[in-house]
Amino acid sequence: MDIAALYWKLSVMVCIIAIVLPWFILFRQSNFGANPKFLIHTVMPVSIMIFVSVNRYVTAHTAAYTRNTGTFFLMVKIIILLLGMLISMPAKSAESNEYIVLLHGLCRTAKSMTKMEQSLEKQGYHVLNVDYPSRKLEITDLSEKYLGDAVKSCRSKGAVIIHFVAHSLGGILIRDYLSRNKMPDLGRVVMLGPPNKGSEIVDILGELKLFEWINGIAGKNLGTKAGSVPNQLGPVRFSLGIIAGDRSVNWVNSAMISGRDDGKVSVENTKIEGMSDHITLHVTHPYLMKNKESIRQTIVFLKEGRFDKSIK
Repeated sequence: MDIAALYWKLSVMVCIIAIVLPWFILFRQSNFGANPKFLIHTVMPVSIMIFVSVNRYVTAHTAAYTRNTGTFFLMVKIIILLLGMLISMPAKSAESNEYIVLLHGLCRTAKSMTKMEQSLEKQGYHVLNVDYPSRKLEITDLSEKYLGDAVKSCRSKGAVIIHFVAHSLGGILIRDYLSRNKMPDLGRVVMLGPPNKGSEIVDILGELKLFEWINGIAGKNLGTKAGSVPNQLGPVRFSLGIIAGDRSVNWVNSAMISGRDDGKVSVENTKIEGMSDHITLHVTHPYLMKNKESIRQTIVFLKEGRFDKSIK
């Protein structure tokens, strides 16, 4: 039996196992691609561990080799292993200089965007999940201070492209901020259930003291009338994808809204002139930023500038 030939075949098999198995496990866990941090801290160590373990076994059973022959084949295996890792890295992973600013909705906190944040980080994006007092300030004051500070923070960290993902009121803050501030480094924007044309609920209940106490001055300014903040901002002039919901568990609110709605905003009123794409999912307003399909569609739009409408 040709020991050298056997050793070579086993060495190649070891390299293939060390490369393929960890990546198979990784892609079983996620359909969206690899995270560079996960690659460095998990996939590469597992690959190396498998490689070393099997290599020791092979070497122990091929002791007849001379030292020079063994060294030569070890170098070959290391080269194949490294090349395999480089080749198998997903081509669509996000560049390290792409940042995403997350904005929660009215009466919520940054915690409501945690699932979205984690999913985007798995794509390799740098994510800044902004917490802001949605009930305490006017929309313009909120956008200028908190969105402005977030943009400055991203730029100070080396951001070349800055994307935005926002739920509900957060989308109006983005429109308000971009109506006054030019952003040459602006990437794409995804809005989840934004009241871009306002909400009929505010028209009916907005004058009640209890409504303002719960929703603040910003919430009071989200009506459908021409003088409301959303309707004064005009068309958008940036790459915008909008995800609307058409499921409601709040029948009282839905009774005040015309057409399909998510319990807060009608599907029609999420739309805005100039948007790049729009999709409706069977999700309620409070869970649009946590829904698995909503998150997947967000990632698709950030990467491709359109939604995936192949699955109905």
